[in-house]
Amino acid sequence: MRYFLVFIVGIFPFCLHAQVLQDVVQAKIQIPALKGAWWGGFSSYADSQEETFSIHADTRLAPASTLKLLTTAAALQLLGPHHRFETKLYASALPDSNGTLSGDLILQGGGDMTLGSRRVRGAQTYEAVLKQWVNAIKQAGIKRVNGTIYADVSLFEGPAIADKVNWENMGNYFAAPASALSFNDNLFVVHFKGELTGNQPTEVAAIDPQIPGVEIQNFVTTDAKSKKDNAYVYGAPDQYNLKIFGSIPTTLTGFDIKAAMPNPALFTVQALKQALAEAEISVSGTPQVLTQAPNYGNLEHLHTYKSPELKDIVVIVNKRSFNLYADMLLRHLALANAQPGSIQNGLKALNDFLVKNHTAGELDIKIYDGSGLSRDNMITPRVLVNTLNFMSTTPNFEYYYKSLATPDDRGDLLLLRRFLKPKHQVEDVRIKGGTIDGVKAVAGYVHDKDGRLISFAMMANNLIPRDESLWRAHEDIIKELLNLKGTSR
Repeated sequence: MRYFLVFIVGIFPFCLHAQVLQDVVQAKIQIPALKGAWWGGFSSYADSQEETFSIHADTRLAPASTLKLLTTAAALQLLGPHHRFETKLYASALPDSNGTLSGDLILQGGGDMTLGSRRVRGAQTYEAVLKQWVNAIKQAGIKRVNGTIYADVSLFEGPAIADKVNWENMGNYFAAPASALSFNDNLFVVHFKGELTGNQPTEVAAIDPQIPGVEIQNFVTTDAKSKKDNAYVYGAPDQYNLKIFGSIPTTLTGFDIKAAMPNPALFTVQALKQALAEAEISVSGTPQVLTQAPNYGNLEHLHTYKSPELKDIVVIVNKRSFNLYADMLLRHLALANAQPGSIQNGLKALNDFLVKNHTAGELDIKIYDGSGLSRDNMITPRVLVNTLNFMSTTPNFEYYYKSLATPDDRGDLLLLRRFLKPKHQVEDVRIKGGTIDGVKAVAGYVHDKDGRLISFAMMANNLIPRDESLWRAHEDIIKELLNLKGTSR
């Protein structure tokens, strides 16, 4: 009976009913890519929680970046969609009549993950932010600083990178360390010179921006058969001696990769000192980082920089699957819970949010970060769907829904390439994908034939590498959800 149903669905287009979808899904996951792997999936109508299919729905699996659906849901609910993060500039005193500040400048990190970034709508580049700070210092009448510039990072505490993150990832931009004073997405670009022959050593031409103290040992070679970036930066927070291994494509014009800044806060105040020097404002001291906040009541406020609204930030978290922003939002969940901004406090705040809103039980999740970067994260497909369903009932649903990718959005790994045609289906599907070693996952929303909203999640673990057939199976299952016909409500 199961295979007869699949045969009919494949030949004759018609509207499926939920009661037959279970067998259809079961048949579609009988593929070689899942031999020896784990697969779990769950789907239900958002308004009634009526299940459409359920296979290992309560099995804990690594979610990869679909975990960001939980982090962004909690952030929108606890912080609000219009929340902005603030970075403030202070002076320890006013300058004298000659424009000399006998004291220090302090940048108070407010945990703005977008500071100096080009990613978020409304954000300004790091060059533009530096210019604002320099202008504010000029307007205060400061012409020289007999002191130093401090970066106050006391808003966050604990490790800059979550437990269980693979050490091989730490030097790369997608695992950049979080900091209360982040800048330029906490990354820098390594420019390689062009080389047209394969299996040749490469040469680093430059890094941008310049990170004082960074030294690179380059072991990267060229690959004439691949067009992909297969180079990895080996490093860790506060480590300035970096090694780069792997390969990059042959090219005439050169090739760029992105690396994580060793200490983003320190770089920020170093960059400000350089920008002041270019504006002919000298600073006598060496920039430093503070882990304990000064008494701001005794300081002179010079400038406040505000981030774009949270609703615009979560678009980058979900559509572009940006790990740094997700992991910094996790720390802000701790602050919203009136706790210090650590990873552990953020995880507790997220867990409390899920349990309070009945989207997860105490044993349904075990997570170590807010982004899904750790392979040891575990959640069930049902938790993802419950969260999606819950968000559909909140005033923030429009922002949440629009933060997910449509099938023709190039930001989320082109997970559903076959949906490019027919175009009319594109707006009926919103997805969040996730991939890490041995993991492929996708979750999101579709509208059925009656326009009713369906939430779904599909997660596979322990996969063999370089097999894309599972994405095609997931596409096929999502198309079946689109073809469901339930009772209009």
